[in-house]
Amino acid sequence: MNSKFHFSLLALLLCSAVAWAQSPIAPDLNELDYDAGGEFNFVRVQYNSYYGGGYGYGPWAIDFPDADRNFLRGVSRLTNVRVMSDPIVLRLDDDEIFDYPFLYMLEVGQGGGITLNPKEQENLREYLLRGGFLLIDDFWGQEEWDNFYASFSLVFPDREIIELHADHEIFHVYYDIDGPTMIPALYRDDQHGEKGIDYASNHAILDDTGRVMVLINWNSDMGDGWEHTYHPAYPTRYANSAYRLGINYLMYAMTH
Repeated sequence: MNSKFHFSLLALLLCSAVAWAQSPIAPDLNELDYDAGGEFNFVRVQYNSYYGGGYGYGPWAIDFPDADRNFLRGVSRLTNVRVMSDPIVLRLDDDEIFDYPFLYMLEVGQGGGITLNPKEQENLREYLLRGGFLLIDDFWGQEEWDNFYASFSLVFPDREIIELHADHEIFHVYYDIDGPTMIPALYRDDQHGEKGIDYASNHAILDDTGRVMVLINWNSDMGDGWEHTYHPAYPTRYANSAYRLGINYLMYAMTH
């Protein structure tokens, strides 16, 4: 990973002290602190689907760009991390991914699931083993899980996907969160998620030291929480949960 994107743990602890004193309310559009040379930018992964939508605006582009920009606003307001204003879209076979420590990928079960060519598999494997972090969000139910797993297991066929429970460090590294949280889509609630599901779970692929390399946010939609931050029909409590979770994942990625 490029060294300019690594923070000292001390600096993060100092900014944590500020954040703990704040309530994690959705960020105000007027409270932005962008920095062209900032430490963090949001990188969304573009991918092919089994049934098209790869190079155009397929499932990978859902919630784009509002979710990405709003999350950057949230990071700027709720932490001392300096952010860049415009999110980036990269494919996994682009070596530019090695310049960024945090990647975001969503809807990995739609359209028959993702397809990763050998170069994408190789690049992603190397990226993660070097210290990168991949957050996977917004896919629902067993069928979409099976679609995702059939392709993604080619990246690490010898590594188990484990479930993360509420006592894992990732839920306590910045905000103290009770564990996996279902963030519903617009016009839904946490009792009626996609496909009738009313629970969320987090899963992970670990490196040899036990670090989470891939965080899999199943049956939850943080992207909608970010995208609809300012939508009058979207409850603020869901947006708040989306920012808390996303910032925790980011801080974990930056400190491990």
